[in-house]
Amino acid sequence: MKGLPDLEAWALFAKVVETGSFARTAAVCNVSQATVSKAISRLEARMKTTLIHRTSRRLSLTDSGQSALERAARILEEGEAVEAEVTEQAQALRGRVRVSAPMSFGLARLAPLLPGFMRAHPGVRLDVQFNDAQVDLLAERFDLALRIARLADSSLLARRLCGVRIVLVGAPAYFDAHGRPRHPRDLQAHQALHYSYARHGVTWHFRHPRQGEFAQFMPTRLQVNNADALMPALRSGLGLALQPEFLVWPDLQSGALETVMAPWEVEPLALHAVTPPGRNRPARVQALIDYLRDALVDEPWARDAARPE
Repeated sequence: MKGLPDLEAWALFAKVVETGSFARTAAVCNVSQATVSKAISRLEARMKTTLIHRTSRRLSLTDSGQSALERAARILEEGEAVEAEVTEQAQALRGRVRVSAPMSFGLARLAPLLPGFMRAHPGVRLDVQFNDAQVDLLAERFDLALRIARLADSSLLARRLCGVRIVLVGAPAYFDAHGRPRHPRDLQAHQALHYSYARHGVTWHFRHPRQGEFAQFMPTRLQVNNADALMPALRSGLGLALQPEFLVWPDLQSGALETVMAPWEVEPLALHAVTPPGRNRPARVQALIDYLRDALVDEPWARDAARPE
């Protein structure tokens, strides 16, 4: 026998026996009577035997049909059960949500928000993986990824959660020793600390409201694949860096770091919640997205960055 079993036909066979009628089966299953009849005929052709005797007044099982009935009924029952379970999981706030998040944002900003969600939704299990590299949601079976980017067109679904500003920062002692740049060309005389996954690599791009755009190549003194790892060198006055504002916010408030070169700005990014293709997100995934969106509204760095992309 080649190919997969005709599970739909076996389920319809079991339903015909249960209802005692092709017409009633069609009505219950919301299909045409012809569909039911063809399904039974397909099975009989495939099995090379008659399963049901049909007369104008009644249906009766053959010996072959009787021997197949128990397993066919089990197929119907299991099919109904799995659909009910999946539907319930999709609509109920319980089950696992597998999340991918950038390391720095995940540890500094996402992790402190998770206890509130967990208390509000005790039936949801969170599996959070921190990784600055972009994961393949489908291949690695993630329900949700948080990405700080200007997203390219794709088949993935994305919801913007908040703006993220990238700021040029350094320690006051560094600027006292090396001067405060006022124009991107002034950066040639400075020590650069780099994040490996930066969109433009070691070329820094800036925009000015009147003077337009300017790009400056910056030789690297330190390059790391996690933005947190730049913080000790920044605080020690060993260079300047482009950092997401959420990461340096506490240091900016305390005065340990300061921003320079206003009104030149780096093109703003945004934090997005990205999910695999498909119109219907499970309720537990949508609940997490909504929770994060509401929670981030109160973040001071997010409020300050709440501007159009």
